[in-house]
Amino acid sequence: MTVPFAEIWPWVPHALNVILLLLGLFLILLVLIQRGKGGGLAGAFGGVGGSSAFGSRAGDLFTKITIGVAAAWIILTMVQVVVIQHTAKQGVEEEFRTSTPE
Repeated sequence: MTVPFAEIWPWVPHALNVILLLLGLFLILLVLIQRGKGGGLAGAFGGVGGSSAFGSRAGDLFTKITIGVAAAWIILTMVQVVVIQHTAKQGVEEEFRTSTPE
């Protein structure tokens, strides 16, 4: 008999939610501070659209960081789907065992 996943690590789905939320917010901020071709968000608030707060080579670094964070967010989302499906399946099986007369 296997030990249910939810009994071993009941905190994992909650931790994944928090990590995904923080990664999502960080990803939003990364996208907003990048220099766009048309001025981007800086132009909307009256800033100079052609300059970057982090130098001229910062676009390359921000692009790589954004791609990495987005990939991590997607992978963690897939892991969370698997964990939640596994936890829900075990919950249904447990409910079935307790509701059926023996």
